[in-house]
Order: sequence, then C-alpha cells, then structure tokens
Amino acid sequence: MPGTWLTESSTQEQIMTSHLTGTRDEWLKARLELLAAEKELTRRSDALARQRQALPWVRIDKDYRFDTDAGNATLADLFQGRSQLLIYHFMFGPEYAAGCPTCSSIADGFDGFAIHLAHHDVMLAAVSLAPLAKIQAYKRRMGWTFPWASSLGGDFNFDFDASYSETQQRDAGIEYNYRREPPMTPIPFTMGKESGDASPPVRNAIMSGTDVATYLRQRPGMSAFVHEDGVVYHTYSTYARGLDGLWGMYQWLDRAPKGRNETGMWWRRHDEYAAAAQSVAEPCCA
Repeated sequence: MPGTWLTESSTQEQIMTSHLTGTRDEWLKARLELLAAEKELTRRSDALARQRQALPWVRIDKDYRFDTDAGNATLADLFQGRSQLLIYHFMFGPEYAAGCPTCSSIADGFDGFAIHLAHHDVMLAAVSLAPLAKIQAYKRRMGWTFPWASSLGGDFNFDFDASYSETQQRDAGIEYNYRREPPMTPIPFTMGKESGDASPPVRNAIMSGTDVATYLRQRPGMSAFVHEDGVVYHTYSTYARGLDGLWGMYQWLDRAPKGRNETGMWWRRHDEYAAAAQSVAEPCCA
C-alpha cells in the first residue's frame, strides 16, 4: 500500500512500497504483540540451553594430535589452561586454495568474542584438515588472531563429522548433521566465478579453488569439550543450520527491515567486496 514521506525540502512526496505502512499507534500495538513472541522465544532458548548443558559427557580416550602455532599439541593442550573448549570445524581441506568463504564470514567475529570467552574460562579455537602452513597464510590474509589448529594426519575431523574420505562420499554416503546422506552425484561447474546464480556449494567450491566434490568432503560445525580432573569429555556438537546462532551477520539481518532478503549466495570474504564492486562497475566489453 502507498506510504507518505517528507523529503529534506519538507515537500510531501508519494512513495510506493509493497510493505504494510501505518501509524505510530498501529506500529506500537504490533510491536507489543511481537515482543510477547520474542520473550517466549527467549524463554524457550534458555530452556534449550539448559537441555544442551544437561547432555551426558562422553570421555575422550583417543590421543588426538594437532599442529599449532606453538607446535604439536594434544586436545587437552588446545584448552590453554581453561576448563572449556569450543571448536569451530572450519571448512579448509588440504586441496583448498583458500578457506571456505562461508566459514570465513562466520569466523570474522571470532577475534571479538575470543578475548571475552578466554576471560570466562572458555577457549575458542578453529580446527581444519588443511596443513598448518596453509592455515597460517590464510589467517594472515584475513587478519585473524584466534587459535587455529591443523588436524591433518589424524582422525579428529573424521570422528567429529567434519571431514570425509572420497570413498565414503562416492560409495557409502556420509553421516552429517545426525542424518545419513546418500552417495554424492556429480555436480558440474556450470556457473562463472562471479555469477550470483550459482548454488552455494558450487560458488563456495570455485571460491575455495577446488571442485564441488572435494569441497564437500569438508563440512562446517562446532563441538564443545570440557577438561575436568585430567580427563577431556565431548559435550556437544552442532552442524548446518545449527550454526546460525554463531553467524553474527545473520543475527543482525534478522533484525533489519528486509531481513535476510536473499536470492542466492551474496556474501564474500571481507577482503573481496571492493574487487567485486569494481568488476560490476566496469563495462563487460572494455
């Protein structure tokens, strides 16, 4: 329905919008109804957090090893003296030329959180299957400082459903997000690198410098651990849409007037927006 807006010159100009418009009183009535729903969601979220924390702890007896900036480390070492450890399973396989752009947009917030968590007895770190040298180079490119370890050569990523073998993917199918996925059918590269029409797996694979099948042998997730009386326990893992609450930009977009407003994969690594804007501005046939 049409709405009215005063321009800077104070002349009235009719603006067409497809969205409902109304008076301040109408807005307030609708906002109070929404507030009641938001409060109920908050209470439900609090209850889910308590249910999450009540999960049984599973003792970790396997000797997982990682390559870190400080050298070879055990899982217990990753806690760095804290009693709790949150690990983000960052999609960055040995064959990737760069880390997954979607994981990168999530990880952009880690440095800001990590300092606060570390002072609340919680360590935040990322783990990937890529070799440490690749991880270190990518961290420098992105300007990140949070701890990021390589699990290359070990079982950690595979045991926690963040990496899969080509045989699993092609012949047996994989177990991801607590569901069985059938063997993967080939996904061809049909879109150019700058095409917004490409599906996220295709576009992410291209932007990671690999083919789709190789890209999808890594998966995103997060896992929580606790270190108590000299024993490490696994307490929680979540994957796929379970990561939405950790993806800071979406929490903001969900509160923006047009919401997520997506027709495809629009985000890029934070150092790629300027180049993308430049390529759009340039004529196609210079």
